[in-house]
Amino acid sequence: MKSLFERGPTLLSRLVMALICAATLMFLDHRLNTMQPVRSFLSTVVAPVQYLAVLPQEVLDRLVYLSTTRTTLREENVQLKQQLQELEMAVQRLNFLENENDRLRQLLGSDVRQESRRMAAEVVSVATDPFSHQVVINKGSTNGVYDGQPVLDNRGIVGQIISVGRGTARVLLISDQSHAISLRAERNDIRVLARGTGDLQQLELMFIPHSSELEVGDKLMSSGLGGVFPEGYPVAEIISIDRDERLQYARVLARPYAQLDRIRTVLLLWPASATETPVYDEVKSPSANEENINVD
Repeated sequence: MKSLFERGPTLLSRLVMALICAATLMFLDHRLNTMQPVRSFLSTVVAPVQYLAVLPQEVLDRLVYLSTTRTTLREENVQLKQQLQELEMAVQRLNFLENENDRLRQLLGSDVRQESRRMAAEVVSVATDPFSHQVVINKGSTNGVYDGQPVLDNRGIVGQIISVGRGTARVLLISDQSHAISLRAERNDIRVLARGTGDLQQLELMFIPHSSELEVGDKLMSSGLGGVFPEGYPVAEIISIDRDERLQYARVLARPYAQLDRIRTVLLLWPASATETPVYDEVKSPSANEENINVD
């Protein structure tokens, strides 16, 4: 008598088939990058969900802003006026230094460094994996974002783009354990390599000899090596140096200038060497968004 329910493959057979399929997909993605269109499609699909996830927080922030007292606004207005006056003085001084710099370059016969373009973006999602420091921003391929693009905030370098969808992109933070960046000390131009430690407040400098002239408090800037990050942007400050002779190299730790644990708005850079160009939203005027940064 024939059974009403046919027996399918055993659980072990299903497990082996699943492992073979997974290994095949990982091999094809690693060698041929075949899954990139799928990831881009999925990033585009989940973008509305990410927007909805942060919508309550944005509504709450708006309500808090509207409830601000008139006295507080007046105090902030006075402070902003004072800051504006200081910035105007700083701009005048900067213009003088730029003109003097141009004259010196002409005397030395050196080339003037080209300028970079930039665009602001907002963080819409944060990776929930504690071992992966990544965020998602609301700019994608339609805005000219590309893989490897440098990302900054108002304090310093944040990270770089590692995956681009149509309307969103994923940013790998400099604190991630898989990230490394070439730096130089502002005080004496010593070049170092910093890697993420998995701690948002800490980077580690690699292969530092015990005789190095680095000191606690030294400011570390991007060196421009590697072709990803332009030269001269602040990255971190050295906070500790352990010169234990029992270790092969000195253990040097640095604290990032960027507030990686609370970033809401970031800045995307298009260096002069980039083949891609920024594409601004139609509702905004390009002249109001596009600004130039001198990377001297």
